[in-house]
Amino acid sequence: MPASTIICVDDEPQVLNAVERDLRSYYGGKYRIVKAGSGAAALDLLKRLEERGDLVALFLADQRMPGMTGTEFLAEARKIYPTAKKVLLTAYADTEAAISCINSVGLDHYLMKPWDPPETHLYPVLDDLLADWEATAPVEYDGIRVAGALWSSQSHDVKDFLARHQIPYQWMDIERDEKALAAVEKINGDGEGHDIPIVFFPDGTHLIKPDTRALAEKVGLQTVADHPFYDLVIIGGGPAGLGAAVYGASEGLRTAMIEKAATGGQAGSSSRIENYLGFPNGLSGTDLARRASTQARRLGAEILTAADAVHVRSEYQYKIVELSNGAELQCRAVVIATGMTTRKLDVEGVDRLTGAGIYYGAANTEAAFYRDQPVFVIGGANSAGQGAMLFSQFASKVTMIVRAESLEATMSKYLIDQIAGTPNIEVLFSSEVTKVYGETSLEGVDLRNKNSNAIEKLHAAAMFIFIGAAPHSELVADLVATNDAGFILTGVDIAVAGVNFPLERDPYMTETSVPGIFAAGDVQHGTVKRVATAVGQGALSVSFVHQYLSLV
Repeated sequence: MPASTIICVDDEPQVLNAVERDLRSYYGGKYRIVKAGSGAAALDLLKRLEERGDLVALFLADQRMPGMTGTEFLAEARKIYPTAKKVLLTAYADTEAAISCINSVGLDHYLMKPWDPPETHLYPVLDDLLADWEATAPVEYDGIRVAGALWSSQSHDVKDFLARHQIPYQWMDIERDEKALAAVEKINGDGEGHDIPIVFFPDGTHLIKPDTRALAEKVGLQTVADHPFYDLVIIGGGPAGLGAAVYGASEGLRTAMIEKAATGGQAGSSSRIENYLGFPNGLSGTDLARRASTQARRLGAEILTAADAVHVRSEYQYKIVELSNGAELQCRAVVIATGMTTRKLDVEGVDRLTGAGIYYGAANTEAAFYRDQPVFVIGGANSAGQGAMLFSQFASKVTMIVRAESLEATMSKYLIDQIAGTPNIEVLFSSEVTKVYGETSLEGVDLRNKNSNAIEKLHAAAMFIFIGAAPHSELVADLVATNDAGFILTGVDIAVAGVNFPLERDPYMTETSVPGIFAAGDVQHGTVKRVATAVGQGALSVSFVHQYLSLV
């Protein structure tokens, strides 16, 4: 954490250098000492320090400066750093000016020039003032800051990306924080519209409306492969992909995993997974993804973030994975672990307000912002139940909208019991949303009872959608066999579907219709949609990869 700053201001170079010398010799080990030759220059400096989020502990300014007196400078400086201590350097004839400064700007002390020896006339005074400042100084934040608005879908995407990668950041809402708005206007201008979010970094740089790749590169995540060729490339960073990465790397395969967003997949957005073996108190999807990613990297796997695999082709015994940026990774075997893509809710107004009160998945980053407000959860499976339990900690009321007549067929009993025991969760069965309202953010929903056809309009601050997903298999749709719904066929299902396997042997359990290309997790046909199942399939695929490689 950088040191807080002491600023000395004087238009006479000899005096300024002497002040700086004495301050640096005594306080240099604890504070950053900065000097300025005029009030105007010092104010410019303060604005830069404020943009970086630096703290200023004390101003030491000369009264007699042309253009801007010490009193005038301190009056402006305290608008930027109101808690900093203020000291005025004066001559004998400036006593009345100093007293006036006490009244007008809350001057903390004034010192007569010369101050020699500083051990007697300077340091004791400043020691007292700095001790007082330190006792009440705000905690300094020296990290990434995101300035945006709650209704901005791109602001949500940036926060979600950072949160799922467990990268600390400070949220600055331009609708509630004047300093945040001023920081944005300094970059955008003070017109009607603002390009948000703006991500400010500790090195003084910023990104305006960054895409995932730009943000990943800036925060130090790996986005480019270290090698052109691998034994195993895994596409998808959910539980199945992470399981394959851990076992592939641990068993000596040169392994790369490609993830277009953040590791964890759909499970990564789960607020709490309570039925995963070995975690009696449960764990969040983000925590599981972090642990597994760290484990995979420690064992030697490369994890490429914000890298989007768009196509796979097979050339003899080699496989080529094409990325959206034009790059290609060659390998001997591929595991497709791309999971499923969340289905969109086809209701009037949803697309327009997505990210502005309407979210797909748990959106953990947004939950606390809807404290004491009514929120809706759409869906009746485990992910919806986990989301409802998370939001119940913040929202005044959580209303679950379920198309079915009960939860028993789609949700684990432990979740059903938890929901039943949570007083601010209401479950409406045989119901569906038919329309959503709001200008810049969600304001209300139309709810239809399927039995009576009655429509009720309800106030809603946020709506979180969990309505199932479709397999994300389009990158191999022209290469491997799938069923009518797009799920990838593997093992015996290939023969059952009447698809010819090109080798004399039978395909391995997780192998697709193309030898050397495997599928694991939710994208695979006939799997049980559970985190533990996906992890196991990812690990199992690696054992079959070894068998395949031993024969080619």
